[in-house]
Amino acid sequence: MFGSRNSRGESVTCIACGESIPRSDAREYDKHGDRWDRRDKAFEHLCKACFADLCQQPRDGLETTLDAAGAGETDRATFLERFRELSEDDANRD
Repeated sequence: MFGSRNSRGESVTCIACGESIPRSDAREYDKHGDRWDRRDKAFEHLCKACFADLCQQPRDGLETTLDAAGAGETDRATFLERFRELSEDDANRD
């Protein structure tokens, strides 16, 4: 239910930095984006430091940008183009 008992004490390799770390100190990464469907799946791993650097994106202003880009009100291609432009504008301001 809470993962394999065989994985306790196991070492894994961080896919970002290559460091070998205890499985208990790692974060699972599912390149298919569906980490909850665990059947017949092998996960890759990130150390906690790489996970924090790579996976935690700022969300300040996200809802405002989604709204300004027309989320839910326009077709996908138009929305993505507007979102990209608005995101680039925000990045250039920093």
